Amino acid sequence: MTCGLKIPAGEMRSECPITNTLDLIGDKWTLIIIRDMLFLNKKLFNEFLGSREQIATNILTERLTRLEKFDIIEKRPYTRRPLRYEYTLTQRGKSLRSLLLELVKWGNKNIKGTFVPPKELLKED
Repeated sequence: MTCGLKIPAGEMRSECPITNTLDLIGDKWTLIIIRDMLFLNKKLFNEFLGSREQIATNILTERLTRLEKFDIIEKRPYTRRPLRYEYTLTQRGKSLRSLLLELVKWGNKNIKGTFVPPKELLKED
């Protein structure tokens, strides 16, 4: 199966698909950004900064750059003066929805006190 995404040889630790997926999206901040885009419709840098997990600006900048590099998000200017961008998920990014939904379900089942989202949010597309 070919997916089209090529990770540079120096950045691949192995051929394991789990390892490579985790290297792309497996840190807590990247998944929070993707969560915010998928479920909370956040698009702007300051909207991501407003998340209750309180990501630092330098980390947010680095994660957004990495997600764009690997075609998980794209950015478009929404104002020229000052230059500001909005971020949207690509098809590759949107395809992470089912993975995040499984994390929600697992967390709800196994971690007491986690937020149970409305049923319509848990629907598969």
